[in-house]
Amino acid sequence: MAARILVAGIGNIFLGDDGFGSEVVRHATMPRDESDVRVVDYGIGGMHLAYDLLDEWNSLVLVDAIPNRGNPGALHVFQADHDADDGTVGMDAHSMDPQTVFASLRALGGNPPYTVIVGCEAGSVDEGMGLTGPVAAAVPRAVSAIREIVAALRSSAPKEC
Repeated sequence: MAARILVAGIGNIFLGDDGFGSEVVRHATMPRDESDVRVVDYGIGGMHLAYDLLDEWNSLVLVDAIPNRGNPGALHVFQADHDADDGTVGMDAHSMDPQTVFASLRALGGNPPYTVIVGCEAGSVDEGMGLTGPVAAAVPRAVSAIREIVAALRSSAPKEC
């Protein structure tokens, strides 16, 4: 059976570079709703993502802005640490902290799938729409990274007999 991969863009488009994930999935050229790959802009809908993860996805590619470490626009691709949460579930239905989403998913009876995060260091998360120059320049690189990640996840999935 083919692996089921969910590509989720997250972030708040009204807070500058925090809207990176939404902007990336808007530009992603891959099909948005195939049987094995789904691309969705979740914006700030953390509970929506948690509920969708109950559908037993094999992998999640989470696209988001990450804190500035001195190099706005730098991309970081890494595996999520599902064991980093403290088990508490916040009450904010709009929270997009990945650990809060994973904790909410567990509270609903699900388990997080294998998760790869494509993160971009934010330059500014001040109120306002639009990405800063360095973060906007990272969008095409992030789209390419997602294509490569999805291809690798597809090729590593068990083949049907």
